[in-house]
Amino acid sequence: MATVKGAVKETLLGTTREPQLSQQAKATFDAHAVKDEKTDEMYMTEESFVDAIAPKNEDYHKIKREQYAILFQVADRRGSGRINLQDWGTFENLLAKPDAEYEIAFRLFDVNGTGTVKYDDFQKLYNLNKGSDSIPFDWNCEWATLYIGGKKHRHDMTYPQFSQMLRGLQGERIRQAFHLFDKDGDGYIEPEDFQRIILETAKHKLSDHLLDNLHTLCNISTGSKISYANVRAFQNMIREMDLVDLVIRNATTKSEDGKITRTDFLNEAARITRFSLFTPMEADILFHFAGLDEPSGRLSLGDFAKVLDASWQSAYLFGDQAVKVASDTAGKAMFSLQNILHNVLESAHHFALGSIAGAFGAFMVYPIDLVKTRMQNQRSQRVGEMLYKNSIDCVKKVVRNEGFTGLYSGVLPQLVGVAPEKAIKLTVNDLIRTRLSETGTGKIWWPYEILAGGSAGACQVVFTNPLEIVKIRLQVQGEIAKNVEGVPKRSAMWIVKNLGLLGLYKGASACLARDVPFSAIYFPTYNHLKRDFFGEGQNKKLGILQLLTAGAIAGMPAAYLTTPFDVIKTRLQVEARKGETKYTSLRHCASTVYREEGFKAFFKGGPARILRSSPQFAFTLAGYEVLQSLLPMPGSETEKPIATGSMEPGVGLQEAKAPLPYLRSRNALRIILDLDENFGRPKLPAGKSWLPLPALGSKGGAT
Repeated sequence: MATVKGAVKETLLGTTREPQLSQQAKATFDAHAVKDEKTDEMYMTEESFVDAIAPKNEDYHKIKREQYAILFQVADRRGSGRINLQDWGTFENLLAKPDAEYEIAFRLFDVNGTGTVKYDDFQKLYNLNKGSDSIPFDWNCEWATLYIGGKKHRHDMTYPQFSQMLRGLQGERIRQAFHLFDKDGDGYIEPEDFQRIILETAKHKLSDHLLDNLHTLCNISTGSKISYANVRAFQNMIREMDLVDLVIRNATTKSEDGKITRTDFLNEAARITRFSLFTPMEADILFHFAGLDEPSGRLSLGDFAKVLDASWQSAYLFGDQAVKVASDTAGKAMFSLQNILHNVLESAHHFALGSIAGAFGAFMVYPIDLVKTRMQNQRSQRVGEMLYKNSIDCVKKVVRNEGFTGLYSGVLPQLVGVAPEKAIKLTVNDLIRTRLSETGTGKIWWPYEILAGGSAGACQVVFTNPLEIVKIRLQVQGEIAKNVEGVPKRSAMWIVKNLGLLGLYKGASACLARDVPFSAIYFPTYNHLKRDFFGEGQNKKLGILQLLTAGAIAGMPAAYLTTPFDVIKTRLQVEARKGETKYTSLRHCASTVYREEGFKAFFKGGPARILRSSPQFAFTLAGYEVLQSLLPMPGSETEKPIATGSMEPGVGLQEAKAPLPYLRSRNALRIILDLDENFGRPKLPAGKSWLPLPALGSKGGAT
């Protein structure tokens, strides 16, 4: 019983839930987790964690797959040697942060989780994971003391301080290594020494083509050695790879043959940067390595890809890439066809739900609509012939003279016609809002909301006008039969045949003038009430009562402000009786009503129109949204497949296509490897991925 009461309460009042783990993240966890037989808890080991974030079938020629085990120490917040679903969700949320790469590195060294990195913990972890033959780094140097303090005044590093230190670390490592190999102190080192420096400090970020030809850097000058200026220029160039990529793309696009020279590169750099960031030596280095196989000096995107794309391995990959492009093109064509079919089916689905919801809303308020029509058709200048004093008097007389069923005179054609009318209105509004909304966020500029609503109102007139003219004539014939003897009661089919096709669209201009502003007011108001007043969002689902209230409130200004056009439409569409003025056009009707009955006549039936339109659209919209949740578009609820993606996608001229969380895992490792390329590598002969962090601090856990 309690369950039923809870379900009813949720349906009426809505639900609010805490942000949940995405279906994709949960599916990834379920696919790799194992069950603890004692507690029945699902968990990941270090090995299964690596399988989840670094699939075995990917290419890891830059960052070895086993090095991803470092990230397990970040995900294992409790130091238990396993991670549960909550730990995995926390790690996924961390990856979703805009600065995830640096925060992952920070958490790795924040042993106690205090929000600061202690120098002793940092030093121990660094020493445990650096290679035995790595180029030494002096943490007591002047540069390091600026971040961690001198020997006697060490201080903890906050997250901003730590991340900024990592940002400049690679440059300091290169500087110290240069001094180590510059034994003569003359500012030059051997090409082999330069190659070793770059392999140890930046191997994980550079292409194989660049790494294989590092020793040729000496050829850009007349000597056989490499100067510190050469080293610094090289380091500046690889640090600005993304900007280099942008400059090259722009320059090659402007070139007739798709090739550029060193001069073209520097000119384009000057155009798109506030200050020219590239020195002549830096440009020389770029063109030297990109032009090793093309000595003409005019280079294409393919030549630069060998330098900029860290995933570049060898020439045969370009042929493989061409096949992949052709395959992608065919795939895109198929996807385009599927997308068109999906859009057609989605429109049909919206149309069907809108039809049902529209008929439901119309039936619920039809008696009010009948009263509204008879009040608007009553002409006040006919003294002694006023049938109804007000809306309540109208209801009483209809029931007394025509019976209760008289309140539903003409309801059948109304239900038949209102289905496509409301369906097309809801469908058009939904489609235009979707097309004009921001992808991902769903936000829409308010003029676009008005445009979507107004367009929906304009489209519905095709169905609205014939429906309205038949409905109105059926609604008023009851009062004619009461006052004039011998008048036969006409059917809807007789009225349609008598009017003809053109007659069915009599008063269409007034109908358009009413429905366009009505929808332009109604739909934006309804959506803002749901979002801004009732707080609908990703984590809060509104109940039926809240949807009804939002729809009813939105309908009030929309209905009342468009009443003058509704009065004019009604007068144009009702067949004039003997002695009554016959209106010839919208302007003639408006001027005649104003002259004979005054300004107040334009708002006749206004309250009844509010009482009818407001609840009708409330029922219609609420019904539409409930139906969407009960009968979703087939296929719209399917879970996304577990994404793997390439863990080593192109980062230069080729866009990375892997999911963003996995790209950030890789980029976080690149930052960590700036400390030492051996971080995370197995320590032989133990064969473990790295020495566990918990042994350094106060946390428990196996060593």
